[in-house]
Amino acid sequence: MKTSARKLINLFILLLLMLPDRQLFAQAEFKPWGNIDGIRVKGQLMPFNTRLVVVFDDWSKSDATGKEKQKPKYTRGDGESTVITQIDSLHFTETVRDAGKGKTKVTIQCVSGKDIDLHGVYFNVILPANVYSGNSIRLDGVEKRLDRSHLNGDDEYLHDNAKEVSLTSGAQSITIEADNTGAVIGRPGKKDRGKSINLYFPICQGRLPKGQTFERDYEIKVSGDIDESPVTMRLDTNVQGREFAGFGGNFRIQNPKLDPEVIDYCLKNMRVAWGRVEMPWSSWQPDSTVDPMGIDTAGQNIHVRRSMAMAAQLGRMNIPFILTAWFPPQWAVEGKLVFGRSPEGIWGNPLNKTSMPAIYKSIANYIIYLKKYYGAEPVYFSFNESDLGINVRQTGEEHDELIKGLGAYFASVGLKTKLLLGDNSDANSYQFIYAAMNDPAAKPYIGAISFHSWRGWETSTLQKWADAAKQTGLPLIVGEGSIDAAAWGYPDYFLDPSYAIEEINLYTRLLAICQPLSILQWQLTSDYSPLKGGGIFGKDGPLEPTQRFWNLKQLSCTPKDLAYMPLVADKSAISCAAMGDNEKHVYTIHIVNNGAAREVHLHGLPNGVKDFAVYVTDEKREMKRVKRIKVEDHSADFKLDERCFTSLFSE
Repeated sequence: MKTSARKLINLFILLLLMLPDRQLFAQAEFKPWGNIDGIRVKGQLMPFNTRLVVVFDDWSKSDATGKEKQKPKYTRGDGESTVITQIDSLHFTETVRDAGKGKTKVTIQCVSGKDIDLHGVYFNVILPANVYSGNSIRLDGVEKRLDRSHLNGDDEYLHDNAKEVSLTSGAQSITIEADNTGAVIGRPGKKDRGKSINLYFPICQGRLPKGQTFERDYEIKVSGDIDESPVTMRLDTNVQGREFAGFGGNFRIQNPKLDPEVIDYCLKNMRVAWGRVEMPWSSWQPDSTVDPMGIDTAGQNIHVRRSMAMAAQLGRMNIPFILTAWFPPQWAVEGKLVFGRSPEGIWGNPLNKTSMPAIYKSIANYIIYLKKYYGAEPVYFSFNESDLGINVRQTGEEHDELIKGLGAYFASVGLKTKLLLGDNSDANSYQFIYAAMNDPAAKPYIGAISFHSWRGWETSTLQKWADAAKQTGLPLIVGEGSIDAAAWGYPDYFLDPSYAIEEINLYTRLLAICQPLSILQWQLTSDYSPLKGGGIFGKDGPLEPTQRFWNLKQLSCTPKDLAYMPLVADKSAISCAAMGDNEKHVYTIHIVNNGAAREVHLHGLPNGVKDFAVYVTDEKREMKRVKRIKVEDHSADFKLDERCFTSLFSE
């Protein structure tokens, strides 16, 4: 090889080594409904929010992109992500490309699907007022006073023309540069109570003919102080909370072709402590006059057979499971069956009160049949999300009556199965459980309390569920665990590192606040799959684990039968939870770092522990054992990398 060629190769290798360690497209927190939640620099989020806003006749009537508001399509590519969505007759394509450290480029295309008159379509940038607390803004380099308390006749505190807008505070700065000079409008946000600075950049205004296309480019750059200061964590092993049995999963069969392979992979490659399976009630007994108990297993509906076989598979593995019914038969409900949301915005159907004896018998017979022919008996039974109506709809009082009636019937026919209290659609609807929780007659038939983690993540809301478990003395189960109930509609989001870290961050907070017996992932099947390839979501290639899978596996490695122990950190970017057994000297600590890398000083470790093995999952590491740390004088020091899930297992 010639010397000149060798020099070029060496130079190329040197340039590769100098590239940033993290992939560029991980910087912007771009959500699959079309909003940006900020840009990360060295793992730390520089917060702001963007959205697309359509203002109709005037500002009193508007619509905007948001979670669970539209039906977007989301794709991730090499260094960029794209959202295709629709508001009214307007079709949007929004592409976000990372353009360097702390910098992202946004391209927005708007196409009118019909002739329409609008006040305007806007790119809305929302800045947190607690960060940008000053009273000035720079427009094309010229500083102007920003007085949000002084509004003009159009309810605006700013209306000027500029190509570049910038704001700076002591800790953070942001610059928004448009592709050309245009209006910059500042207006109070609805119900924000002065907590934000709302800037609107017009994309198009006035009458839009059908088929007309508008396109705008914006570049957003942030910078600021990075908090890399050490975090102090304190463990208290003298206080022991409830038991953590381990990580669990949902196994509702919805794709007979792809589900079995994913299920088998998950069951073979992680410790699953709890499960949840479907009772296909409408298929089990579609006709109230026909007794399904008299039909042999070969003659049963195929969906019933598959669901029972799934329960049997868990039973053979000694995995306790919940049996949950989604779709009721027509004879068991009031009114015509509702699938999805009705035009009036109502979900599901209430149970037919005159059919309650037949309803009790039908459900109990399913369990008896499952025991007889498949050798499996559920620990608990529930209707899925009956607080909302997915698909049986109940009031709290009706839920209380069902628990007493069905629970007594189960006992009368010799079933050990008890009822779940709640199994709510999210944490916000906690009042739904209060009627039964405070009814002494219902208590003998309640086995555990359950909610789903799709919404209601505020600490005060989650604490309601922890308090309910403490008051009743019952275990608490997160019956469906994850962070976005609509993600099946834009499955590329499952591969986004931000989804993986947000999901495990929520789980760590649930462990610390709620102390659940188990968190049951939705799902360990091809639906919301933690695996990729194998035809899942139309993606070919070999079946292989994703970052989400390794997070879940790392959590599932928590040893059995540990008790929760208080663990606190003095940095808000850190979520942490601890479990242990003081007699066996076995301890596990789970930590999610949502920010920059930093040193950790861990205190309060007991005498019986001398070492911890440290495992890390992030964008590049798959539950990798990275180090072994020693415990000295009840303390341990170690480095916590940026944006990662770290677990310490005592040795």
